[in-house]
Amino acid sequence: MSEATAVDANSTKVQMGGVTVDTVPQGRAARVASVVPAAEGESSGDEDAEDEEAIIEDAEILEDLPDDTEEIELIHSRLNSISNLGLPRFARHLKKLCLRQNYIAVLDPDVLNKLEELEELDLYDNRVKSVDDAIVALGKLSTLDLSFNLLRRVPETLDRLRSLRTVFFVQNKITHITGLDGVGATLRSLELGGNKLRKIENLDALVNLEELWLGKNKITKLENLDSLKRLKILSIQSNRITKLEGLENLEGLEELYLSHNGIERLEGLERNLKLRTLDVGNNFVERLENVSHLSSLEELWSNDNKISTLEGLEAQLRHIATLETIYLEGNPVQKSEGANYRRKVMLALPQVKQLDATYVRQS
Repeated sequence: MSEATAVDANSTKVQMGGVTVDTVPQGRAARVASVVPAAEGESSGDEDAEDEEAIIEDAEILEDLPDDTEEIELIHSRLNSISNLGLPRFARHLKKLCLRQNYIAVLDPDVLNKLEELEELDLYDNRVKSVDDAIVALGKLSTLDLSFNLLRRVPETLDRLRSLRTVFFVQNKITHITGLDGVGATLRSLELGGNKLRKIENLDALVNLEELWLGKNKITKLENLDSLKRLKILSIQSNRITKLEGLENLEGLEELYLSHNGIERLEGLERNLKLRTLDVGNNFVERLENVSHLSSLEELWSNDNKISTLEGLEAQLRHIATLETIYLEGNPVQKSEGANYRRKVMLALPQVKQLDATYVRQS
């Protein structure tokens, strides 16, 4: 142990220069976080020297951890690279590696491909532009998070990850959905929100997918979803959808999120009988219709649309005993009904427990 290292046996914290290593008593997990001193004025030459020393001594960050450590977290640790951390030493036991909020741009294949027991790899909020062959040997990897990076496409090498179940590619620069055929048998959740997608495509192989998250893109049409017969959650908020369609084969769908689009009419849900949550808030829907068959519905979000009357509310929803929450605020009908708005809704839907953001007082 270096002279800059001190051990607190009671707290299981290891202080090493500029970082704190927090270890689990059993010695199988570690969280490492940088200790960044508060800056006062301009950085001095001595402070620059300290930063340079911290980078040079990457190898010391994990030196006190046992070889059988199963989880390592290096969060906000000002890392530019993983090459000098000595990660291969943990290869036989390491199952989770979290490198969130660093400055990593290049993934060293000579390091990552040695971690063959790895099950979770978290690189959220870095500067990764390409994965290339850096993860091809991670056959046991089940969760991969590359959100908030600089990817322009889905990594082609995903097809080598035969155990992959959950993937996060949030807030990158991906323009097309590609490269997923090889993980079709295992993938359960795919998150592509906050990219530059214009079309739903190339999902035919994902026959076991249960969750698809596509919010905050530029998608104009609900299409190419027919093969996703096991899908339970579809989120496509903040896109450019104008018509509810293409959902007829998603008979197992339980949650549908379509807020902040351009939808003008509730339709196309005839075969989605298992829907529990339907969110069409912030669209251009003019009336409540074509939902009376959704006998499992628990939550209906239709706030901030163009609904001008409560006509049809009772006929469409009163018989749905499972319905507990409905949002109608922000529609013209709320203003036109004034003080009578809440009373009329509750008379029409006595089973509801929450109207808008307020719980209903049960008599």
